[in-house]
Amino acid sequence: MGIGEVRGALVENDEIVQARISVEGVISAGRIVQAKLIDVGRHGRNAIALADGEEYLLRESPDGISEGTTFELEVTRPKIPGSEPWKRPLGRPATRTPAFVGNEGPGSTVAMPAEDRLGAAGWDDLIEEARTGVVRFAGGELRIEPTAAMTLIDVDGYLAPDELGVQGAAAAAKAIRRLDIGGSIGIDLPTAGSKAARQRAAAAVDAVLLQPFERTAVNGFGFVQIVRPRTGASLVELAQDRAPFEARALLRRVAFDRPGPKRLVAHPAVVAVLEARPEWLDALARQVGGAVGLRADPAVPMSGGYAEPA
Repeated sequence: MGIGEVRGALVENDEIVQARISVEGVISAGRIVQAKLIDVGRHGRNAIALADGEEYLLRESPDGISEGTTFELEVTRPKIPGSEPWKRPLGRPATRTPAFVGNEGPGSTVAMPAEDRLGAAGWDDLIEEARTGVVRFAGGELRIEPTAAMTLIDVDGYLAPDELGVQGAAAAAKAIRRLDIGGSIGIDLPTAGSKAARQRAAAAVDAVLLQPFERTAVNGFGFVQIVRPRTGASLVELAQDRAPFEARALLRRVAFDRPGPKRLVAHPAVVAVLEARPEWLDALARQVGGAVGLRADPAVPMSGGYAEPA
């Protein structure tokens, strides 16, 4: 857990193979909140409920719940940042006893561990992949771009096309897990020379991705589509909300600096985020054992914030 977000990672052989970030204030999938039905929808679909000032879309109109009624709603997908900010988060009437009831997001007062185990496993490299969308592998690289329709992954490199297709498919599947990419995903592989090569590329995806997921065959143009459950924003999508993403990343890095008073030097947009969240700075001050100040510097890249002695 950390300031402004909760981080989780599955580490195998000292490498992060799966990661997730839950942002403070965002109700994660599986939580149950008190909601009011404000629109029953049309033709049994697309009802709207209001919970804690946020509108949730219910794909199917709830049976037995009339407009204006308060009920327990289970969040099935939080709001996703990116190219369609108008899209509502998703929910459904709760049908189970909740392990958690409430409208809180992850808190910012949890103490950081003394040892940066995530950093040792390559967390900062993972964050760089999320912010740039570039993932390198032996023989090539991936370029990942979230769009309104799907997340697209382009595979490029210097290997022979058939080999690049197999290696690129495996690397793309690893990136999907590592960066917590869900929903509809398209992978653009190099055009293979044979059906057998396309089948090897598809098998490489199947060997890496965990169920549940569905995929098409790799077509003659090298394109394969994958559909996975989407219960939240991927790390790549979170990085689209750039200044808050970089502010939280800076706080994580500084939390493991030498103890004592500090001044955070960062891009003005990042400083503006931190100025608006004084509780984040208070939490960092408790962790580092000294007051934390801010200094805006437009010459500092958005991802290049650092701490200097106060």
